[in-house]
Amino acid sequence: MLDRTDEPMNVTNLEEVTSSRSRNEVSLTQMDVESLWHPMVQHKKYQRNPPKRMDTAAGCYVTDSEGKEYLDGVSGLWCVNVGYGRKELAEAAREQLVELSYFPLVMSHSPAIKLAAKLLELLDFEGKVHFSNSGSEANETAFKMARQYHAQTGSGWRYKIISRYRAYHGNTMGALSATAQAERRAKYEPLVPGFFHVHPPYCYRCPFGKTYGSCNIECASSIENTIVHEGAETVAAIIVEPVISGGGVIVPPDEYLPMLRDICDRYGIILIFDEVVSGFGRLGKMFGHEHWEVKPDMITLAKGITSGYLPLSATVTQQHIFEAFLDETDSTSHFRHINTYGGNPASTALSLKNIEILETERLAENAAKMGAYLRSELATLEDHPYVGDIRSKGLLLGIELVADKQTKEPLAGEKVGAIVSHCLKLGTIIGRNGSTVPGLSNVLIIAPPLILSEADADIIVNSLKQALDSQV
Repeated sequence: MLDRTDEPMNVTNLEEVTSSRSRNEVSLTQMDVESLWHPMVQHKKYQRNPPKRMDTAAGCYVTDSEGKEYLDGVSGLWCVNVGYGRKELAEAAREQLVELSYFPLVMSHSPAIKLAAKLLELLDFEGKVHFSNSGSEANETAFKMARQYHAQTGSGWRYKIISRYRAYHGNTMGALSATAQAERRAKYEPLVPGFFHVHPPYCYRCPFGKTYGSCNIECASSIENTIVHEGAETVAAIIVEPVISGGGVIVPPDEYLPMLRDICDRYGIILIFDEVVSGFGRLGKMFGHEHWEVKPDMITLAKGITSGYLPLSATVTQQHIFEAFLDETDSTSHFRHINTYGGNPASTALSLKNIEILETERLAENAAKMGAYLRSELATLEDHPYVGDIRSKGLLLGIELVADKQTKEPLAGEKVGAIVSHCLKLGTIIGRNGSTVPGLSNVLIIAPPLILSEADADIIVNSLKQALDSQV
């Protein structure tokens, strides 16, 4: 006699299975609405229209609970650099979890040691690596290191951190204080004292009313004025993304970062590069700052360090920073900072395999190649009445939308949202710079996995064309 599981599926069996799946879908949807607090969204609408649930993913594509496939044009949260479904990454984590699932880095373990050495090799740094879990924590770590460094090098009470308007550096209270996006900060202020903001290198909307080529790069030189007026002896660090990402994909003039390095050197200020987004191939090189051949004193990394498969971040310092923390005693001169999961064995083991994939498959080079292809195809949109500016570096692209090309009046948020939604209906996920500056959340953002092909890029461009035309 056959076991019941071996019986052929009849119509009744199929109806039962289908009904069971439907009940499961309803149950999960109800649990979602009743239990889960989603980030960055107003939940009132979820009472009428629950969020999509993604169930599977492979390569550049994710599939929802109803079986519809989407090209993920923003790599999750700009992090799935090597693409979805990499079994070798899952296996690397599984093997490590079996061998050593956890141990804090007050002692040590092999994956963290190997990853730290690999990061220093890639960065061509003589220095040290401190592991955390997220970009926000990596930046918090950098701020504490910078302040303590100055306190222990006899350079006075330097505590001020300078960052730029439109930049995003994280959501913890210190990182949010460095973040200069008014809508992110609203209702959480007052934040941490000692953080100051300067104008970004935003050529399309130059805050100085100048045009590149005749501006003397005032976006950089004005930072020196801020330092002087604040008192150089009080400024600990300047933090910048090589390319402002979430604030609208703002690419600096080529002279900008070298000028910033020179200013920091002259005033004894620590230069921090936030490469949470731009690291690990996103801009067409392993690290974004390599485009400008400028080295920071500290660099913060996350997202692409594991391609989003597990939480991990790093704060990497040049050796001269680390040496200020050396002492013969366990006094307050050591770095008194730890988190439970920073440098987790599984995360660091997976990161090593992730970097191996990036290198062997030459994904930074593919990002440069496909970024150039995608930008050239997007050139067909430049004459569209809503397209004001297209900015890019590697596979990080921003399309600034305007209601009027002459006045550069930003396109209304409702229309920008409708364009993003239309792309989603067509099976393409794109982003926008939401919750940033009031009235200026008008930049579409494209940051697909670095494995992108020309066929995938064509899908993105075609979806954008249809979505833009739908709002004219």
